[in-house]
Amino acid sequence: MRSLGSNSVVIKLLTYSNELSEGKPLYVSSNSLPVKALNLEPAGHSFHSAALKLRGCAKDATDSEGDSSSASPKKAANDKDVEEIPSYETYKNSSSSSSKGKNKKGKKPDKEQHDHYALLGLGSLRYLATEDQIRKSYRDAALKLHPDKLAPLILAEKSEEARQAKKDAIESHFNLIQEAYELLMDPAKRRIFDSTDEFDDAVPSDCAPKDFFKVFGPAFKRNARWSVNSRVPDLGDENTPVKEVDKYYNFWYAFKSWREFPEEEEHVLEEAESREEKRWMERENARKTQKARKEEYARIRTLVDNAYKKDPRIVKRKEEEKAKKQAKKDEKVNAKKKLEEEAAAAIEEEKRRKEEEAKLAAEAAVLQKRNKEKEKKLRSKERSRLRTLSAPVLSQRLLGISVAYVEDLCMSLNTEQLRSLCDKMENKEGLKLAKVLKNGNNDEAESEEEEVGAKQNGHVEANGFAKVDTATQSPRAAAMV
Repeated sequence: MRSLGSNSVVIKLLTYSNELSEGKPLYVSSNSLPVKALNLEPAGHSFHSAALKLRGCAKDATDSEGDSSSASPKKAANDKDVEEIPSYETYKNSSSSSSKGKNKKGKKPDKEQHDHYALLGLGSLRYLATEDQIRKSYRDAALKLHPDKLAPLILAEKSEEARQAKKDAIESHFNLIQEAYELLMDPAKRRIFDSTDEFDDAVPSDCAPKDFFKVFGPAFKRNARWSVNSRVPDLGDENTPVKEVDKYYNFWYAFKSWREFPEEEEHVLEEAESREEKRWMERENARKTQKARKEEYARIRTLVDNAYKKDPRIVKRKEEEKAKKQAKKDEKVNAKKKLEEEAAAAIEEEKRRKEEEAKLAAEAAVLQKRNKEKEKKLRSKERSRLRTLSAPVLSQRLLGISVAYVEDLCMSLNTEQLRSLCDKMENKEGLKLAKVLKNGNNDEAESEEEEVGAKQNGHVEANGFAKVDTATQSPRAAAMV
């Protein structure tokens, strides 16, 4: 800070340290620890104005200007030695004059934006025009529309004012052509211009199946201009394979756009009065631009979703998949139903079998019961018969046969044995009857006894004839035989 002195007032002027030395940056170093930066940094015109007001310089300078007309010549001469102190209004006016003509969002630019493609004769191609086409069109336009080439048109005017107006118009038009060429040859500027160029953002939502390719085909081609990838697949037709259709929609669902939104930027960075304000402007512009990009991606996503819902190829595949799923579901239901029916049939068969078994068992039980009763009756009858046939033997007490013995035979022998015994006892009397009863149903013992008896009688029956055993007979008996 330095002071400027006079007879009546002392003015202190705020000065800044030199950051450049002979046009070169000045580098300094220190071994001290770093100092944490403050949140607020004094900088810009506001700080300068506040410092001047704090020192009272701005007010004194204003007062001295107001009193300069009535001051004495001597005082005026002394004031020449005092340097004029710039105020905040001075900086404000200078900055506003330098930023005059800047564009802001929501405001139309002072300078009308021209159709650069039309100026170069590329209105039909527009964003599809290549650099070679732009260069060739510019050369052709320069050869035809250069002011030197159109000098005869200027001289053809009658008055000087008309010639000057014609010349200005030709030069202005040629300058626009030069500006168009420079802008279109710059990739960044051309991208911004193409982004703000006239474009139909409409998204079709519904159509008839037969009109799908007529409605959505142009919409996809129209939006393909924003693709970062220059190789955009084609929508195809009804005969396109499903795999290609899936690739097409995968491309659009992962679509990346290069579209810029400069009209969303509200603040002009050149108008910032400090670094903090400039950074704030950058953040605000980035936030607005990011919001516009999200809306753009949402618009593209809506287009793809609408097309995917109405695409007859996708609809056909979905119907086929739905039919397959329904067929599988029906097959499972039928298989389950069949298993249930088989299980029910097996249960019914088992129930019927059990009923039949129970019925047969009941019938068998009844039959068995009847057989038992019949057997019981037959046995009782045979027992009665045996008792009747045994009565003579018991009455005569032959061979020591008792009633208990007869009852034992009745209880121990079955019906067949009783019948057989009774049949043997028929037509027999006396001792023979007693022997049969004594042997019971023992056929072997009876045959042995008969054989022994026959031997004792001296003859043996063979083939129905009685043969005399000469060995056991006396010689007289043998001679008689």
